[in-house]
Amino acid sequence: MLVKLETPSLLSKAVEIISELVVEVRIKVNEHGFSISAIDPANVSMVGFKIPRMAFSQFETGEEILGVNLENLKQILRRCGSGSSLIMEKKENMLSIRIQDRIRRNFTLGLIEIESEDIDFDAKTEKMEFSAGIEMNSVDLIASVEDCAVVADACSFIVKDGKFIIEAKSFNSAMSEFSSDEAKIHGENARGKYSVEYLQKFMKGAKLCEKTFLRFADDHPLKIEYRLPNMELNFILAPRTETEY
Repeated sequence: MLVKLETPSLLSKAVEIISELVVEVRIKVNEHGFSISAIDPANVSMVGFKIPRMAFSQFETGEEILGVNLENLKQILRRCGSGSSLIMEKKENMLSIRIQDRIRRNFTLGLIEIESEDIDFDAKTEKMEFSAGIEMNSVDLIASVEDCAVVADACSFIVKDGKFIIEAKSFNSAMSEFSSDEAKIHGENARGKYSVEYLQKFMKGAKLCEKTFLRFADDHPLKIEYRLPNMELNFILAPRTETEY
């Protein structure tokens, strides 16, 4: 296996976000590209990440599964500068990582056995039913989640009568309301309650792209989608239930 990325910054940022949810992952490399699917240890969230084959300037591989420690990979990827290119090559039980800019730097990352369940994000999510869908500006979503974080540890996503509402209530409250002028709102009325702590982690992905796509249903998981030309980063978050309070 040998693959080359001319602009590795998105990979670096995605790995940094994913590393806040899971420590070790399987990176799958095949004819379609480069992907990660993982469930966090608390079994509350799931992440799916893809870089399509066409995003690589060089792509020579069969079916490969690379078990890596994300903290170690993150530290290496941080060494990439704005003009760097990145080459990753599997050599037996090691991953050779070369960073090329003015000088050529070499790292090796030991591959590991992953004990957690091997999952496929698309297979896990394709049967989920979402009755409401939202497309909105990422900056607005980030601001609304941060508003909720000021007053509570969970917030509700609500579609009601053609409006999208994000609100949190405890002793204090916060609310943001979006009409069809500020967000594209599809589907039926729905309401789901979700952890602010997890949402704040996911919002780091929202900084990578202009638009965020949300899908949810009454008391069902939330799907968050970030779509870029050369990358997809998606999350599933389990709902919070009232019995937890």
